[in-house]
Amino acid sequence: MAKMISKTFRTAFVCALVSALSIAGSTQSALAQQAGQSTVIGERYVPTIWIDPDGCEHWVMDDGAEGYMSPHTNRQGIPVCHRGDVCGVMNTDQLFATDSYRINASGRQRLQQFFQQSQARAYIIAGHTDSRASDAYNMRLSYNRANSVAGVAAGVGAKVVDVRGYGERVPKASNGTAAGMQQNRRVEIICIR
Repeated sequence: MAKMISKTFRTAFVCALVSALSIAGSTQSALAQQAGQSTVIGERYVPTIWIDPDGCEHWVMDDGAEGYMSPHTNRQGIPVCHRGDVCGVMNTDQLFATDSYRINASGRQRLQQFFQQSQARAYIIAGHTDSRASDAYNMRLSYNRANSVAGVAAGVGAKVVDVRGYGERVPKASNGTAAGMQQNRRVEIICIR
């Protein structure tokens, strides 16, 4: 009978101890979450760094926690990242045939030379068109042309962080004249330094 009471007592004691530890763990987890911290017991975090299209470096953890690498902010509280500016504008008439996104041989050579000589860390490629075709067609054509230029950049080892197609939506000049339309048919290369 004494063995039976001792065994029952030990079982009850172990159950009470497990319950107390689980309540303490959930309370600690709730307090950490309220404080904006996350604690993972028994797992290893794998941090990742990525660059967004504007050139900002972010760190990301497995659990979704994320932050900026740059401690500097502007007056609106937005992080100031790498400086990015348009460092190259290529008229698409010199790179592509009409209604095409295949780069001609002289255009490919010119782009390769540009990317090999540039000192930028990374690039954003933005394609633009005039307003002669439909908006949907121009969006697709401008993106495909920008993507072709990005392919040349990658071929010479340049890092392209984003490819954008704006179609006719960001004109440089009026589409009312032939000269204006020619200025709007362009690929802009934005250098991130």
